[in-house]
Amino acid sequence: MAASWRLGCDSRLLRYLVGFPGCRSIGLVKGALGWSVSRGANWRWFHSTQWLRGDPIKILMPSLSPTMEEGNIVKWLKKEGEAVSAGDALCEIETDKAVVTLDASDDGILAKIVVEEGSKNIRLGSLIGLIVEEGEDWKHVEIPKDVGPPPPVSKPSEPRPSPEPQISIPVKKEHIPGTLRFRLSPAARNILEKHSLDASQGTATGPRGIFTKEDALRLVQLKQTGKITESRPTPAPAATPTAPSPLQTTAGPSYPRPMIPPVSTPGQPSAVGTFTEIPASNIRRVIAKRLTESKSTVPHAYATADCDLGAVLKVRQDLVKDDIKVSVNDFIIKAAAVTLKQMPDVNVSWDGEGPKQLPFIDISVAVATDKGLLTPIIKDAAAKGIQEIADSVKALSKKARDGKLLPEEYQGGSFSISNLGMFGIDEFTAVINPPQACILAVGRFRPVLKLTEDEEGNAKLQQRQLITVTMSSDSRVVDDELATRFLKSFKANLENPIRLA
Repeated sequence: MAASWRLGCDSRLLRYLVGFPGCRSIGLVKGALGWSVSRGANWRWFHSTQWLRGDPIKILMPSLSPTMEEGNIVKWLKKEGEAVSAGDALCEIETDKAVVTLDASDDGILAKIVVEEGSKNIRLGSLIGLIVEEGEDWKHVEIPKDVGPPPPVSKPSEPRPSPEPQISIPVKKEHIPGTLRFRLSPAARNILEKHSLDASQGTATGPRGIFTKEDALRLVQLKQTGKITESRPTPAPAATPTAPSPLQTTAGPSYPRPMIPPVSTPGQPSAVGTFTEIPASNIRRVIAKRLTESKSTVPHAYATADCDLGAVLKVRQDLVKDDIKVSVNDFIIKAAAVTLKQMPDVNVSWDGEGPKQLPFIDISVAVATDKGLLTPIIKDAAAKGIQEIADSVKALSKKARDGKLLPEEYQGGSFSISNLGMFGIDEFTAVINPPQACILAVGRFRPVLKLTEDEEGNAKLQQRQLITVTMSSDSRVVDDELATRFLKSFKANLENPIRLA
């Protein structure tokens, strides 16, 4: 019985006919339903030909965040030859912010893993895998020629002794082995050259082993009394200057402060002049880049205030009795959101052309992780209650430490808060996270004795729990006067929790 296909129903058969217009040689038969393929050897040959195979679906390194330029393959969740459906998780990709799961967009079979897991610095758009349709021969899939594999994975290279660093060595004076080399002051160098003396004939008494003018004059006096003679270096045969080998370096005398420090190269940690390279993740590199850009392009201004947490701690204790666990930082987030709602002029950003007032109040909360500082966002914080904020902070902090944050959970934000109080820090200043205009740095709350008056007007010492907050603001959009008014309102809101309801 013959298997019949309509030409309009199978695009692969059309591609085959375009490549081979002759139809009789492959056993095509025209019948009532159209062209069909006859039985026998022709059918088997037709089914095994590569012209029937569709082009494989390319899996490319996607852009999973606006600032992402490269990605790392953390883990492949599917194996070669395994069937996948649209929406299935294919692999985990480390972006510049978090580890994100890449989902399949089509059904088929994972035919080829081009970039193995653990590979780093894969450029956007690079081919990382191939998917073929079900029923096709996935074992013999070929990598498309128009998209080759990404460049080799950059790994820390071990130091090779063959190519020595090319260092230009001055040849105005040849150093004689066995003689001391000092760091000379300009005046001492002139005196020694004028009187044909060498610093090795004397003793350096200057700071950090510098041979000073007084040391040179002392040598001149010794020469005049005949205790030392002129030191004229013998001309050395012309030779190509080369860097000293390790054996030559260790053979000479050791000095506490060499005139020229050794060149630092990667190598054994215990060897002199070497260091150990620490691999930087994408997150670390992006954090370093953004912090540098922020400090070099954003004019930071700072304002500090002390807030009394007595009322907050009392409300927190009452909530604990009702089995509601919230932290002081949750009250700080709520107070900042309420203050931003009261003062929308602070809820702004700078996009390079000018200030923009934001219609939403999303608070970015700094979370310390092993890979760096991440800032998950509490969306619409002004409309949330204290307990809802606490639950959101706990869930997002866990996802940040596990590297499971989604892009929409850390991108954006209108105001940032960084709290180091749990690490025992009294106060500090934080770096603004552009394009945001402000970030609030929070220290620990600490007991302080303050002089107050009772109802009768008598002075007395009373213990208060104070917390120091420092706001870093972008002076282009939030000037000192506006920042001062913001902190005044924030302090009033935090010290009176009833305002946060």
